[in-house]
Amino acid sequence: MVTFARFGYRKTSMEEVARAAHISRPGLYFLFSSKETLFRAAVTQALERDIAAVEHVLSDTGRPLRERLVEAFDQWAGRYIGPLARDVTAVIEDNPDLLGEIVETTPRRFEELITDAIAVESGRETALAVARTMISTSIGLKYQAASREFYLERMEVAIGLLVR
Repeated sequence: MVTFARFGYRKTSMEEVARAAHISRPGLYFLFSSKETLFRAAVTQALERDIAAVEHVLSDTGRPLRERLVEAFDQWAGRYIGPLARDVTAVIEDNPDLLGEIVETTPRRFEELITDAIAVESGRETALAVARTMISTSIGLKYQAASREFYLERMEVAIGLLVR
């Protein structure tokens, strides 16, 4: 993902990816038949890792909901704040046609996880609206934030206002 983020999908060569992975180009082609297949696998792995981290954080019901929500948003979006991290997000967002349904299913799964966590404490009726507001806030902050710390500070405020 770092190589795709650095050069963009179109300008990334299999040679560059092979070099970054410390394997030969033929070895890379043995594992992935095309750049598109490799890109899809890399994005899928990253999104699945993010969702697994969010599930893990939210399942720790011994911690306060606000704290779990801030950490869940950090796992989902906070880790993509900063110059190179922002490029990872951009290369994914710029190439949805190459990725298939994963770019739709994982954000929906994230919304479901956040909604379910909120619903335990505030009820299902308001949970979806609160979750969607948090997600919208996160998206806006992601583009304003120069640092992960700034993003997290603002998300803590937003979550504090929305979860009482």
